[in-house]
Amino acid sequence: MSAVKFHAIDVNPGLNQKIRLKQFIKHIFSSEGKELNTIDFIFCSDAYLLSMNQQFLQHDYFTDILTFDLSKNNSAISGEIYISIDRVKENAATHNTTYINELRRVMFHGVLHLCGYLDKIKSEQTLMTDKENYYLEQFEAFHVETR
Repeated sequence: MSAVKFHAIDVNPGLNQKIRLKQFIKHIFSSEGKELNTIDFIFCSDAYLLSMNQQFLQHDYFTDILTFDLSKNNSAISGEIYISIDRVKENAATHNTTYINELRRVMFHGVLHLCGYLDKIKSEQTLMTDKENYYLEQFEAFHVETR
């Protein structure tokens, strides 16, 4: 059974619709033809994520997300996605969108990385943005399955 978990380190992400979001994230993996084992979303501050960016990637700058694929060989996907709530808030203001919409975009971005999408070059960035937009639109119409 796959698991999607949310954690907060030094912030309150103000995450709503958690059950719906967990089911939708599983839906993304399924739609992309990927098997999910576990995924942990860790919401944190700029300072925390900067420290991780320096420690693990030797990058000395702020970022909104770090995604770590912890999968073993070709097994179901396991990963950790660290998200800076400070960056998400700033990005929302910069892109003239709501905080919660930007938070979902960044979460879906991390999921897409775990599904194998890259964003280093322009064509990859365009595809990634198209996929994010597609899943943001799908989320609006997504209904929670009750069993």
